[in-house]
Amino acid sequence: MTYTAREEWEQHYGEGKGWRRLGEREQQLLAEHAPVPEGGGRALDVGCGTGELAAHLVGVGYTVDAVDLTDSAIARAREEHAAVEGVRWLQLDMERDDPAPLHEEGYDLITMRLVYPFMADRGRVVHGLGERLRVGGALVVITPIVENTPAERRGIALDEDEITLLGAGWKTVERLDADGLAFLVLRGPCHLDTRAVEKRPTTGHALIGALAVVTDDAGRVLLGRSRRGMLELPGGKTTGPEDFAAAAVRELAEETGLIADPADAHVVTMLVDDSHGVPRLTAVVRITAWTGTLANPEPDKFDRWEFFDLHTLVCVGDVFVPAALALDAVWPGVIPGLPPTTSYPIAADQPPVPGEPAEAARLRASMTQMVIDGGWAPSEHVREALRTVPRHRFAPEANLAAAYDGGDRAVITRYDETGTAISSVSAAWLQADMIEHLGLKPGAVVFEAGSGGYNAELLAHVAGPEGRVVTVDIDPWVVRRTRRFLTEAGSGRVTAVEADAALGAPAHLVPRGGFDGSMITYNCWDIAPAWREQLAESGRLVLPLEIGGYTRAIAFERRGEVLHALGWTYCGFVRDQGQQARTIPVVSLLDGGLTLRFEHGTAADTTGLEQALRGPRHEIATGVTMGANAYFGSLQLYAATTLSDFCRLAAHQEPHEGVTGIAKDRDAPAIVGDASLAYLIHVKTKDGDSPQDQWEWTVHAFGEQGPALAEQLAATVLAWDRHVRADDNDQHADPALTVHPADTPDSVLPAGDVLDKDLCRLVFRWPGRDVPPPRPVEHPGIAS
Repeated sequence: MTYTAREEWEQHYGEGKGWRRLGEREQQLLAEHAPVPEGGGRALDVGCGTGELAAHLVGVGYTVDAVDLTDSAIARAREEHAAVEGVRWLQLDMERDDPAPLHEEGYDLITMRLVYPFMADRGRVVHGLGERLRVGGALVVITPIVENTPAERRGIALDEDEITLLGAGWKTVERLDADGLAFLVLRGPCHLDTRAVEKRPTTGHALIGALAVVTDDAGRVLLGRSRRGMLELPGGKTTGPEDFAAAAVRELAEETGLIADPADAHVVTMLVDDSHGVPRLTAVVRITAWTGTLANPEPDKFDRWEFFDLHTLVCVGDVFVPAALALDAVWPGVIPGLPPTTSYPIAADQPPVPGEPAEAARLRASMTQMVIDGGWAPSEHVREALRTVPRHRFAPEANLAAAYDGGDRAVITRYDETGTAISSVSAAWLQADMIEHLGLKPGAVVFEAGSGGYNAELLAHVAGPEGRVVTVDIDPWVVRRTRRFLTEAGSGRVTAVEADAALGAPAHLVPRGGFDGSMITYNCWDIAPAWREQLAESGRLVLPLEIGGYTRAIAFERRGEVLHALGWTYCGFVRDQGQQARTIPVVSLLDGGLTLRFEHGTAADTTGLEQALRGPRHEIATGVTMGANAYFGSLQLYAATTLSDFCRLAAHQEPHEGVTGIAKDRDAPAIVGDASLAYLIHVKTKDGDSPQDQWEWTVHAFGEQGPALAEQLAATVLAWDRHVRADDNDQHADPALTVHPADTPDSVLPAGDVLDKDLCRLVFRWPGRDVPPPRPVEHPGIAS
């Protein structure tokens, strides 16, 4: 009995059939190796059938979720165990359905009794179950084995090779006997780090072949576990006059039983590498449609074929080198640490490839609702883009929960050699907010810098069928990745270009009259002239601008040669890597215990500061207080734009170990003088329940000029409290900000505090601050 269809299982249970009864030995082993945690535990019984094991687990103290793919089994379980409390009976196909009904906080015990051999994608299912185990939890698999099963029924049993595969990637595997059944206890799902490995040396003078990359209706990729103990893609050498696409289609049918039309096979990349000193040419063929039932026609070569979630490819163990490189050609970055190779991408006319699990649609809807509830997406165009564009397909290395995190978390997609994030998919609320501030109309042509594809596709969706997006990035890897993802899941209305975004878009891609909107998605210390020059009159530019080291996403509108700020959002992005990339001057003090960061320019003279910091500390309480969860980002910005000699003082030791009182790994607004320093911190003055906690802004200072610097900093806090912090509800006023070309003379600038960058001049006009023109802020190293 080897059922493969749900209908057969429905009939099985509907006719009153069942399975081997739960034996005393199985119960004994469960009690010994999976005892109920102190205080109670939660268990998941996969393939519960009529519920005997689930009822037993409830009886020993577990709260149980019991799932089966058939309605008839669940109906019988509910009827036969109607008196049992503490179990949820769930009709759920663990291979195909959205696992939303399962307990979000995981399980102490997961059981699979007499069900594992019937699963097609066994590795994927077990991997997913392992991710649902709580710390210290166990997966228990109870299964028939071939040596104890009659020949005619061995389809429901596991051989030794399958049992070995089942235990791969777990920290501990205990195998026990339960009256002829294998009783396997798996703990610590560490999974196996993926390695790209070779086969034995070849005897040919050269190797030429094709590999087929195939996904199912959930977007999972097909891989076969070969008899050599590695994962491989369908494929092989070309024969006779056939082309690469035809070879891939033929090999797919011969090895897996799946049928594809050569018209649906697209050569996307040619790979050139070396196999034991023999040149190897591999065509990567993306197959976009297929029919048939997955099988294993060549059992002498493969143990089985199954579909894998893309995010799990980082921990599936050994993968044949050409297969690993081919997967990276279609989804760059999905497998890390690959050997070097030469890749020739081909501009194949490949249509988008559909496919996603039901869980993705649910999580995308939930993420969108969180963004809407937060007030970040008031327009229907942006809401519909969030609901529609498959975010997870632009971050295939992330699991679905991480890809659709609705909070303040970006998905990091690339790190530099120091471990610093240099490319990411930004938090959804921030992307929505910045797109809203662009105010795009249908048919808009948009410039974007720094995209991994998802944000560009959101922009394209908002701009509509007649719109177009040009996205630019300096990193060739990011551009290759963006192009592939847009090909796989895009609208066809985004053009990805490898270039320094600070230079704007290539001239031939700039529309007549300029872009309707431009969006920069990395931290900008400066504003490139090209961004203004390529923008249409009244067009909007939205970018994360660093001001004194504090980043704000600011929406600007072009009015002639001047950019006028329209809206501000607190945010953070990866840093610029192009010609505008800037190294912030840093001065270390007290043997590395403190650091001064001069965000506006070169470092000031810090002679004598070390000695001053070892002397007495002067303190001024400002009388300005704030409660829990108060927002003081505008105070930081106010200080950074109105104070001469502004810098930031960072602490790298615990407060009781140092002299400043600044929390470890935090920083404070500061100003420096002659061998003197003052900085601003908040000191807790009132304890209570969290909402009633209170802090007071306090100035600390060192050095002979410290008291005068402290008075200046305290006066800044008082001015901010009076004019910027508008009311007791912690509402804040943003400054009026205009951005002018770098060669604008002082006499032309409006009244305000001037902050000069290399490529532009920023003028801030804060409420209540009467500053006549011109009044440049005297920042160290910046020309006034």
